[in-house]
Amino acid sequence: MKEIQQMRKSIVAVLAAGLSLSLAACGGNATTTTPAATGGSTASAPADAGTLTVWVDETRIDAFKELGTEFKAATGVSLDVVQKPTGDIKTDFIAQAPTGEGPDLIVGAHDWLGDLVSNGVVAPVELGDAVGGLSDIAKTAFSSEGQLYGVPYAIENIGLVRNNAIVQDTPATFDELVAQGKETGKQFPVIIQQGENGDAYHLYPLQTSFGAPVFKTDANGEYTNELGMAGAEGAAFAEYLKKLAGEGVLSANIGGDQAKQAFLDGNSPYIVTGPWWTGDFTEAGLDITVLPIPSAGGQAAAPFLGVQGVYLSSKTENTLLANQFLDYVASDEAQTKLHELGGRTPASTKAADAISDEVLAGFAEAGKDGQPMPAIPEMTAVWNFWGAAEASIINGQAADPAAAWTEMNNNIKAAF
Repeated sequence: MKEIQQMRKSIVAVLAAGLSLSLAACGGNATTTTPAATGGSTASAPADAGTLTVWVDETRIDAFKELGTEFKAATGVSLDVVQKPTGDIKTDFIAQAPTGEGPDLIVGAHDWLGDLVSNGVVAPVELGDAVGGLSDIAKTAFSSEGQLYGVPYAIENIGLVRNNAIVQDTPATFDELVAQGKETGKQFPVIIQQGENGDAYHLYPLQTSFGAPVFKTDANGEYTNELGMAGAEGAAFAEYLKKLAGEGVLSANIGGDQAKQAFLDGNSPYIVTGPWWTGDFTEAGLDITVLPIPSAGGQAAAPFLGVQGVYLSSKTENTLLANQFLDYVASDEAQTKLHELGGRTPASTKAADAISDEVLAGFAEAGKDGQPMPAIPEMTAVWNFWGAAEASIINGQAADPAAAWTEMNNNIKAAF
């Protein structure tokens, strides 16, 4: 109870400090009462100050319902949290927002940004001084042409998870890791989920270690639409995929569920995965360590960084209330709360630095060379061909991996 009371006091102070900025920067048809904060003393929150509708997926609904309870206690503004399937939120929002039937806010990944901005359904946000408390990588992920669209609250990436009951040290290169895994006598030297359609996301750290990023970047570090995985570096990675398939590391028969269960069953000393499964591993009694993925091609193995955040609808009639909530989401208190509820590293640097969880610290180290997953519209065309090409190499359908890789790049360019 004491913790909740302190949380409410902090929320009130954050909202009161940021409300004047929201009033100056935003319009809207809604009216609200400013919560008072006097010298850090408790303040009575107004009742029934309005309602905001936010769409979330099944993995976040409980966290945002609890967040909504805290927000209403501080401001009197209710949060109507609506659960929708992950795959439907972006497409339904793009379809419904222009008609006025969509929500005020949506929660989703940063790589939706390109489609949302190009369709004109999200608005830039102004956070004032609070923006300085967010990590640079999170702000970059939610920015387009120098403007911040939405408030990032969590960062995640994949890493190498080790079963310490099987091995206690990890080699410096991926080839050495595979050799070590074979020596254990386990079914898989290392597990990397694929499935019949491939899984380019989980292979990307190995690809970048060959110097073949999906897109090239400009002087500001932002993605261009020029492919970076064409050429000799990409072809070398394609050949490496065939090698890993031959060594029993990669299989079209091992999708996400099969990969998770195989590691739980002790069938491999390693798995390449993210924080979404480590809770299940520890609950099952496994002693795990999270490490950076070793290089296969000589350069740093750089995974994609996924950044989660809250987007503001450009069509909302509750701009003022929505900006109050966004100010709150940007606060250290809210970001800490979301970390506690969702188990992801906060986008707030202060909140992230306060975490002592060794597993999350391991993922942070594994992602130190990572880059945000591209949010440009061209990325859609990449996904359509990328995984399929890798799957064809892994399952032996593509007799010449380098030729299959060249064809993939040509198909992607044509789709642009």
